[in-house]
Amino acid sequence: MPATYAVPVEQSRGRRYPEPAHPYRNDFQRDRDRIIHARAFRRLENKTQVFTKRLSDHFRTRLTHTIEVAQISRTIAAALDLNVDLVEALALVHDIGHPPFGHAGEKALDACMREHGSVFDHNLHALRIVEHFEQRYADFPGLNLTFEVREGIIKHSRDYGAAEHPELAEYLLDQRPPIEAQLIDLTDEIGYNTADLDDGYEAKLLKLPKMREQVRIFERFYRDADAQHPQASEKLKFNEALKRMLDLMVTDLIESTRVNVERAFANTLDDVRTFPSRLAAFSPEVEDMRREAKQFLYDNLYYSSPLRPEKLDADRVITGLFQFWMKNPDTLPPSYQEQANLEPLHRVICDYIAGMTDNYVLEQYKRLLKK
Repeated sequence: MPATYAVPVEQSRGRRYPEPAHPYRNDFQRDRDRIIHARAFRRLENKTQVFTKRLSDHFRTRLTHTIEVAQISRTIAAALDLNVDLVEALALVHDIGHPPFGHAGEKALDACMREHGSVFDHNLHALRIVEHFEQRYADFPGLNLTFEVREGIIKHSRDYGAAEHPELAEYLLDQRPPIEAQLIDLTDEIGYNTADLDDGYEAKLLKLPKMREQVRIFERFYRDADAQHPQASEKLKFNEALKRMLDLMVTDLIESTRVNVERAFANTLDDVRTFPSRLAAFSPEVEDMRREAKQFLYDNLYYSSPLRPEKLDADRVITGLFQFWMKNPDTLPPSYQEQANLEPLHRVICDYIAGMTDNYVLEQYKRLLKK
């Protein structure tokens, strides 16, 4: 039985372009399927999460990270009696707006846009993708997703102000998103905090002694694994510790969110929307451990010297192409040249680059700037 504060699909605010009901899939299931079949979703396979393929083909990409977040999200949603279909759709679409080269690429693209008085925001770009760029249907532009999925794309990780973003006014900016959407940023954190420790260790960039010393949540479970499996290899003990770390964070998010809902007397979806703060959250203890693990990753992996070449490459390639097309717009594909008659050129170039995979953006750089 769904929780009374969950989003009932029967009460969805619907699609921008009305469609007849499907005989055996509800609207959120259809949204999930449209996302999976989108070109932008497939491109996540060749977009960097943390490591480019220079180091290994075994590490997470944006796509495999997204699949892991979807699995975690479904588990938590089911435990909280939320709308699992909506949560899955939101988890699958949450990273669809990211550009090539991971956060380094996002930073470079944002710097280019700021020179023209604008910004790059991957949530806003994701909305543009599902509203305009995906052209699969004869009856309407974009994917024609339900209001709840489009709202979740925008609001899952932050709140936008109506004064700053009047174009988003339809998305109830003065209200909190449903818990289904609130969960996604937190399950994203669970996913990449544990996965990046795993990939960093596999890449031999993160050392076990330092991890045990600086990440308390990991050390607690590594000691347990060592005590229970003294003859196991270091790698298997590491795997056990990471598995238990993930389980603790998932369990804590379920229990803490449930407590927050009860304390807020949030019996309906309107109660969730009008509550002064978000109700999905870790407990203070686990939140502190999460921050500690995240800071460890920033200090020892994301900004480590072995990964610096990738960051420099991302900046050089994206900035170089952006500046080239600003000076030579006639070399853009015809569809983007046409779009530049309707929108500022820098926005059109940003959209073009953001949609590229790592491989394709490198091909374009080599073709245009390394002749």
